[in-house]
Amino acid sequence: MGHAGAAAAAVRYLRSAPAPGPAPRPVDALPRPELRCVRPDERAPVDPAEFRRVLGNFATGVTVVTAPAAEGEPAPAGFACQSFSSLSLDPPLVCFMVGRTSATWPRIARAGVFCVNVLGAGQGALCRAFAVSGADKFAGVAHTPSPVSGAPRLTGAAAWIDCSIHAVHTGGDHLIVVGRVNALGAGESPDGPLLFHRGRFTALGPVG
Repeated sequence: MGHAGAAAAAVRYLRSAPAPGPAPRPVDALPRPELRCVRPDERAPVDPAEFRRVLGNFATGVTVVTAPAAEGEPAPAGFACQSFSSLSLDPPLVCFMVGRTSATWPRIARAGVFCVNVLGAGQGALCRAFAVSGADKFAGVAHTPSPVSGAPRLTGAAAWIDCSIHAVHTGGDHLIVVGRVNALGAGESPDGPLLFHRGRFTALGPVG
């Protein structure tokens, strides 16, 4: 089943399922484990630069993961994220990966909920704005609250997925965040999704 089929099935599932209850308690990341997978006197099996170069050949979609302002927070949280995927149809689950050093992740964890905004081909500048650390990422950005979590739903996004945090797993120097889908929808993106390939933004082209 492709992503489109999975999304359609998820919509049918959500429409037939009972309304979700209150958002769960915030999920804390697991304690940071020892990240070294080789001894100090061993050569790492793969050069990091080569790892990036080769894996850059895998084109990905681009998303912005947002969360409402948690108690005591002055503003919503959000960051640009390429490592997003659908995970399960029953129950409907998605996942994204976030670096352990991210300053935004603790704010999302405290909120306990998030919205994945799938960016359209014309939203490269928006992605760059959310990739900057320490800035007011929502300044001048049009958004509305997503229906269940209240996390910002960015205007013009190709699709949005409103989630509560279901689980958090360790994955080397990243965390694997699993979200349970409570609502979702697709907007109008005439030029298709924004893609990232070999270190730059691109869009869908004709299939030969």
